[in-house]
Amino acid sequence: MELLVNGKSYEVDVDEETTLLAVLRHDLGLTGTKYGCGDGDCGACTVLIDGEAKNSCITPLDSAVGCEITTIEGLAKGGDLHPVQEAFVEHTAFQCAFCTPGFIMSTVALLSRNPQPDDRQIRAALTGNICRCGTYVRILQAAKAAAERLAQKGGE
Repeated sequence: MELLVNGKSYEVDVDEETTLLAVLRHDLGLTGTKYGCGDGDCGACTVLIDGEAKNSCITPLDSAVGCEITTIEGLAKGGDLHPVQEAFVEHTAFQCAFCTPGFIMSTVALLSRNPQPDDRQIRAALTGNICRCGTYVRILQAAKAAAERLAQKGGE
C-alpha cells in the first residue's frame, strides 16, 4: 500500500487491518504520534487525514490510502515551527507533553476550518483530547494565541 505522509510517498507492506498508528510509529519511525488508550478516547494519536483530526489508533490503514496524512513531524517547515507549535511552547501548554502532539494536531484542524474560534468552540474541538497533567487553561490560551498568530500571517 502506498501512503502519503507529510508530503512524502511511502510504500508499506502490512496487513490492511493494521492501524495507521502502528504503521506511522513502527514502519515509518514517526514516533511523535503517541499510543495512549488504543480505543480512540484520549487523542494522543491524533493526526490529520485530508485536514481532519483523526485518531490514528482506530484508523485502519486501508482507509488512509489515497489520503494526505499529516503528523506532528510534518507541521514545521524549513526548521520553523508551525504557529500552533510556537503558541504551545510560548504558553507552556504542556507538562509531561505526552498529549501535546494530539492537542496540537486537533488545534491545527480546528483553526483550518474556523480561524477565529471562541472559547466554547475551542473546548468543543479539543474534547477528544485528554491531558492527564491538567494543563487545559494553558492549552486554551495557546489555541487562542495560535489563532491570532495565524490571522496576522494570513493563515497557514
